[in-house]
Order: sequence, then C-alpha cells, then structure tokens
Amino acid sequence: MTLNSIGLDIEKTKDLAKDLNNLLANFQIYYQNLRGIHWNIKGKRFFDLHVKFEELYTDSNMKVDLIAERVLTLGETPLHTFEDYMAHAQVPVVKNISQDEKAVRLIVDSLSELLKIERAILDKSGDANDEGTNSMMSDFITEQEKTVWMMKAWLSETV
Repeated sequence: MTLNSIGLDIEKTKDLAKDLNNLLANFQIYYQNLRGIHWNIKGKRFFDLHVKFEELYTDSNMKVDLIAERVLTLGETPLHTFEDYMAHAQVPVVKNISQDEKAVRLIVDSLSELLKIERAILDKSGDANDEGTNSMMSDFITEQEKTVWMMKAWLSETV
C-alpha cells in the first residue's frame, strides 16, 4: 500500500476524490437551483421563503468550497465547469420555479439525493481511514437531515 503525504492510501483517496467531485457537481446544481428559487419566489410566503432560500444557498456555497478543498487535499483536481457539473449531477436542473410548495419540494428532493451521495462517501471514507472526509460527510448529513425534516414539516408531511 502506497500512502500519500497525509497518510492515506493513494488508490482509496483517488476513488474518494472522484466521489467528492460527483458531490461537488451535485452541490453546484443544488446551489444554482436555490439561487433561482430565491430570486423567483412569489406569493404570500415570499418574505419568509426568500430569506430561508438565501440562508440555504449561502450554506451551500460554503459547502461547495469545502468539498473542492477536500478534493485538493486528497491530491486531485476539483471539477469546475458547468459542463462537468451537468455531466455528473443527479440533482435535477430546474428553472422558473416561483410557487412556494414546488420550491420547498425541490429542496427536499435535492437534499435527499445529496444525502444518498454523502452516505456512500461516508462508507468509503471510513474504509479508507479518511477522518477528514468522514467528519465532513457526518456534519453535512446531520445538518441536511434536519433541513429535510423542517421542510417536510413546512409541507405538512412526515419524514
């Protein structure tokens, strides 16, 4: 087994970086969708949702940076073109959503997809003894599960 400069197996970190790049692409699509619903939301709940969507896209922007920096820490290059994001994303690209329930449903569905990707990475990072990636995924998952719960409560749905 050959180790990199942070003491992790090189082959396992290459695989993790590939998965993190996939997560990065999905977060970039999610981020852009959040910007769109923030700009375009209409209706009686505008003021509350406009602020909430800004909070979510600000948080997503921070996570995009953390993911890209983790890819670099593992010795690989983060994806950085819209072409790459579109090619790797499972989160749907949407436009012109201005209705509150559709916007919140998009967030729930997108976070559900991100959680699947993050859990898969969490499994691999544990196997690779990569505590940095493991910790990041654990933090993301905990926060996003709570957001899903809150958004589903807003929709009057159960988890």
